[in-house]
Amino acid sequence: MPEAFLVVRATVSDATKRAAFDDWYRREHLPDAIKTFGASKAWRCWSDTDPAVHQATYQVASSAAAEAALKSDGMKELIAEFERCWPGIPRAREILTLVDER
Repeated sequence: MPEAFLVVRATVSDATKRAAFDDWYRREHLPDAIKTFGASKAWRCWSDTDPAVHQATYQVASSAAAEAALKSDGMKELIAEFERCWPGIPRAREILTLVDER
């Protein structure tokens, strides 16, 4: 079964919040999300094109696993904690399936 990626993009428009957001995401949110999603790897990036954009990418076993993670109680808990810590920061999620690797 092909591997899939769960991608979460957040837009941290207030530049004064980015360092604290980055630290919180690295120390708290990323480890919790890896566990919740059953991810084998995770990457975080800040956009060079738009410095407000933060992207976290989680490698999971399949798109079905990613779909299940998005519907899980653990995901609801992650969302609630994110909203508590970072209210008003918009996010978008998508699932990508690997179709070619060279």
